[in-house]
Amino acid sequence: MSFKEIAPENFEESVFKVIGKDWLLLAGTKDGKTNAMTASWGGMGIMWGKPVAFVFIRPQRYTKEFVDNSQGMTISVLEDPDHKVMSYFGRVSGRDEDKIAKSGLTKVEENGQVYFEEARIAMVCRKLYAQEMKPECFFDKESDAKWYPNKDYHTMYVMEIEKLLVKE
Repeated sequence: MSFKEIAPENFEESVFKVIGKDWLLLAGTKDGKTNAMTASWGGMGIMWGKPVAFVFIRPQRYTKEFVDNSQGMTISVLEDPDHKVMSYFGRVSGRDEDKIAKSGLTKVEENGQVYFEEARIAMVCRKLYAQEMKPECFFDKESDAKWYPNKDYHTMYVMEIEKLLVKE
Protein backbone atom coordinates (compact mmCIF):
# COMPACT_ATOMS: atom_id res chain seq x y z
CA MET A 1 0.00 0.00 0.00
CA SER A 2 1.12 3.52 -0.66
CA PHE A 3 0.31 6.87 0.88
CA LYS A 4 -1.93 9.50 -0.64
CA GLU A 5 -1.65 13.14 0.39
CA ILE A 6 -4.88 14.82 1.38
CA ALA A 7 -5.68 18.36 2.45
CA PRO A 8 -6.13 18.61 6.23
CA GLU A 9 -9.68 19.90 5.75
CA ASN A 10 -10.51 16.60 4.01
CA PHE A 11 -9.42 14.49 7.00
CA GLU A 12 -12.62 12.68 7.97
CA GLU A 13 -11.62 10.55 10.96
CA SER A 14 -12.56 11.44 14.51
CA VAL A 15 -9.59 13.08 16.20
CA PHE A 16 -11.00 11.82 19.51
CA LYS A 17 -10.66 8.23 18.28
CA VAL A 18 -7.36 8.70 16.46
CA ILE A 19 -5.65 10.40 19.41
CA GLY A 20 -7.42 8.93 22.42
CA LYS A 21 -8.03 5.35 21.27
CA ASP A 22 -5.59 4.57 18.44
CA TRP A 23 -2.75 6.68 19.92
CA LEU A 24 -0.05 8.66 18.16
CA LEU A 25 3.57 7.84 17.49
CA LEU A 26 5.58 11.08 17.66
CA ALA A 27 9.01 11.07 16.03
CA GLY A 28 11.77 13.63 16.15
CA THR A 29 15.04 13.57 14.26
CA LYS A 30 18.30 15.29 15.13
CA ASP A 31 21.79 14.77 13.78
CA GLY A 32 20.53 11.96 11.53
CA LYS A 33 19.10 9.92 14.42
CA THR A 34 15.38 9.45 15.08
CA ASN A 35 13.56 8.61 18.28
CA ALA A 36 9.83 8.06 18.74
CA MET A 37 7.32 7.87 21.58
CA THR A 38 3.66 7.09 22.12
CA ALA A 39 1.24 9.92 22.85
CA SER A 40 -2.47 9.97 23.57
CA TRP A 41 -2.97 13.62 24.44
CA GLY A 42 -3.34 16.25 21.74
CA GLY A 43 -5.61 17.67 19.12
CA MET A 44 -6.00 19.13 15.67
CA GLY A 45 -7.57 22.32 14.40
CA ILE A 46 -6.89 25.74 12.97
CA MET A 47 -4.58 28.27 14.58
CA TRP A 48 -3.03 31.38 13.09
CA GLY A 49 -4.86 30.55 9.85
CA LYS A 50 -3.03 27.22 9.49
CA PRO A 51 -3.99 23.58 9.94
CA VAL A 52 -2.28 22.50 13.15
CA ALA A 53 -1.75 19.57 15.45
CA PHE A 54 -0.85 20.05 19.07
CA VAL A 55 0.80 17.45 21.25
CA PHE A 56 2.27 17.28 24.74
CA ILE A 57 5.63 15.83 25.83
CA ARG A 58 6.91 15.45 29.40
CA PRO A 59 10.40 16.80 30.17
CA GLN A 60 11.93 13.42 30.98
CA ARG A 61 11.02 11.87 27.62
CA TYR A 62 14.09 11.25 25.44
CA THR A 63 12.11 12.10 22.31
CA LYS A 64 11.71 15.66 23.64
CA GLU A 65 15.43 16.27 23.04
CA PHE A 66 14.96 15.32 19.39
CA VAL A 67 11.85 17.46 18.96
CA ASP A 68 13.44 20.46 20.69
CA ASN A 69 16.49 20.28 18.41
CA SER A 70 14.64 20.02 15.10
CA GLN A 71 12.35 22.12 12.95
CA GLY A 72 9.44 19.77 13.43
CA MET A 73 8.23 16.26 14.08
CA THR A 74 6.05 13.63 12.53
CA ILE A 75 2.90 12.05 13.83
CA SER A 76 2.09 8.50 12.76
CA VAL A 77 -1.02 6.48 13.54
CA LEU A 78 -0.30 2.77 13.23
CA GLU A 79 -2.56 -0.15 12.44
CA ASP A 80 -1.98 -1.62 15.90
CA PRO A 81 -5.34 -2.79 17.28
CA ASP A 82 -3.86 -4.50 20.34
CA HIS A 83 -1.40 -1.63 21.00
CA LYS A 84 1.62 -3.95 21.28
CA VAL A 85 3.96 -1.71 19.29
CA MET A 86 2.52 1.49 20.73
CA SER A 87 2.84 0.17 24.30
CA TYR A 88 6.47 -0.73 23.61
CA PHE A 89 7.22 2.83 22.42
CA GLY A 90 5.60 4.21 25.55
CA ARG A 91 7.31 1.82 27.96
CA VAL A 92 10.93 1.68 26.70
CA SER A 93 13.31 4.63 26.48
CA GLY A 94 15.33 5.32 23.35
CA ARG A 95 18.22 6.12 25.70
CA ASP A 96 18.43 2.38 26.45
CA GLU A 97 17.87 0.82 23.03
CA ASP A 98 17.07 1.58 19.40
CA LYS A 99 13.29 1.26 19.68
CA ILE A 100 12.66 1.76 15.99
CA ALA A 101 15.04 -1.03 14.97
CA LYS A 102 13.69 -3.40 17.64
CA SER A 103 10.06 -2.64 16.75
CA GLY A 104 10.51 -3.68 13.13
CA LEU A 105 8.95 -0.46 11.84
CA THR A 106 10.15 0.84 8.49
CA LYS A 107 11.33 4.45 8.43
CA VAL A 108 10.25 6.76 5.61
CA GLU A 109 12.27 9.97 5.45
CA GLU A 110 10.86 13.23 4.17
CA ASN A 111 12.85 16.48 4.35
CA GLY A 112 14.93 15.18 7.25
CA GLN A 113 11.92 13.90 9.21
CA VAL A 114 10.86 10.28 9.69
CA TYR A 115 7.43 8.66 9.70
CA PHE A 116 6.61 4.98 9.33
CA GLU A 117 5.55 2.83 6.39
CA GLU A 118 3.29 0.82 8.70
CA ALA A 119 1.23 3.91 9.55
CA ARG A 120 -2.27 4.36 8.22
CA ILE A 121 -2.00 8.12 8.83
CA ALA A 122 1.19 10.19 8.80
CA MET A 123 1.63 13.91 9.32
CA VAL A 124 4.78 15.84 8.60
CA CYS A 125 4.73 18.90 10.85
CA ARG A 126 6.69 22.11 11.38
CA LYS A 127 6.94 23.54 14.88
CA LEU A 128 5.23 26.89 15.32
CA TYR A 129 5.10 27.28 19.11
CA ALA A 130 6.14 25.53 22.30
CA GLN A 131 5.01 26.35 25.83
CA GLU A 132 5.79 24.66 29.12
CA MET A 133 2.68 24.06 31.18
CA LYS A 134 2.69 25.78 34.57
CA PRO A 135 0.82 24.92 37.78
CA GLU A 136 -0.44 28.48 38.21
CA CYS A 137 -2.25 28.25 34.85
CA PHE A 138 -4.57 25.44 36.00
CA PHE A 139 -8.13 26.49 36.72
CA ASP A 140 -8.93 22.85 37.53
CA LYS A 141 -6.62 22.14 40.47
CA GLU A 142 -7.82 18.52 40.58
CA SER A 143 -6.30 17.87 37.12
CA ASP A 144 -3.02 19.37 38.28
CA ALA A 145 -2.98 17.13 41.37
CA LYS A 146 -4.08 14.01 39.46
CA TRP A 147 -1.84 14.24 36.40
CA TYR A 148 1.21 16.02 37.83
CA PRO A 149 1.96 14.65 41.31
CA ASN A 150 5.69 14.83 40.42
CA LYS A 151 5.35 18.34 38.92
CA ASP A 152 6.78 17.06 35.61
CA TYR A 153 4.65 19.35 33.45
CA HIS A 154 4.33 18.71 29.74
CA THR A 155 5.53 21.05 27.05
CA MET A 156 2.80 21.77 24.51
CA TYR A 157 3.88 21.94 20.88
CA VAL A 158 1.71 23.57 18.22
CA MET A 159 2.77 22.44 14.76
CA GLU A 160 1.66 23.27 11.27
CA ILE A 161 0.58 20.16 9.39
CA GLU A 162 2.65 20.55 6.23
CA LYS A 163 1.69 17.19 4.78
CA LEU A 164 -1.10 14.80 5.77
CA LEU A 165 -0.79 11.30 4.31
CA VAL A 166 -3.28 8.43 4.46
CA LYS A 167 -2.92 4.86 3.26
CA GLU A 168 -4.70 4.17 -0.01
